[in-house]
Amino acid sequence: MKTIQKMFEHLNWANQSILEVFQNVEIGEQQLSLFTHILYAEQIWLTRLKGMDSSQMPIWSDGDITVCAKLIKQNEENFKTFLAEIAKTDLDNLITYTNSSGKEFMTSIRDILTHVALHGQYHRGQINSRLRVDGIDPVNIDYITFVR
Repeated sequence: MKTIQKMFEHLNWANQSILEVFQNVEIGEQQLSLFTHILYAEQIWLTRLKGMDSSQMPIWSDGDITVCAKLIKQNEENFKTFLAEIAKTDLDNLITYTNSSGKEFMTSIRDILTHVALHGQYHRGQINSRLRVDGIDPVNIDYITFVR
């Protein structure tokens, strides 16, 4: 559980790091779209982990920097609460959920939490690639930088 909690501390730090850059430079629509996707996906997965229906929640939705800042804060608080509540739960328990296409899946809590952390890092890498193409220095969101 300590590893998962550390992964989510990194996720929050990385999201905040991207936000800070976005607040200080002119960013493109693609970068903003990827960032809002990360944040909405975090909400969707948390909703699923809580056993609630996420099938009508937006996975790709418009937003601006203000929306991103609000989502980051909400997601951080909600995941901290969730992780504290499940600290003694078997992380291999299965969660049943339905995706936006109506297909049902069963996935362990451990795999969902790992997915959320890795999904965001994947898309933050895409954001960094697009920043570089636009002549903006990428944001150092490496895990090792976070733990130093």
